[in-house]
Amino acid sequence: MGEVGYRIGDSDERPWGRWRVLDVGDGFAVKRITVEPGGVLSLQFHRYRSEHWFIVQGRARVTLGDREFEIEAGQSVDVPVGTPHRVANVGEGRLELVEVQRGERLEETDIVRLEDRYGRR
Repeated sequence: MGEVGYRIGDSDERPWGRWRVLDVGDGFAVKRITVEPGGVLSLQFHRYRSEHWFIVQGRARVTLGDREFEIEAGQSVDVPVGTPHRVANVGEGRLELVEVQRGERLEETDIVRLEDRYGRR
């Protein structure tokens, strides 16, 4: 189905927190994402993948296209391919979410940043 550039155990530290790859398969990857209090991921979109976020701890403000809303532990959101999106931790503790990516190319290079608090491109 798709090319997966991730390997189980891949991880990275970001200005907002960290991510770690939990599983990969044909056309999918699963990440655990931790966002520190006040952390905000870039407003971005992906050309080749959709994402499903399931919040396991904390409270998130989600931007999805032209909508903005809050979700908390036990809730989820789908991010279609090409849709601008971001997540921010609006709680007092860490925000933990599980992200399931599906698509024809799954790799960190499929990030088009539209806006970033930390000055990344």
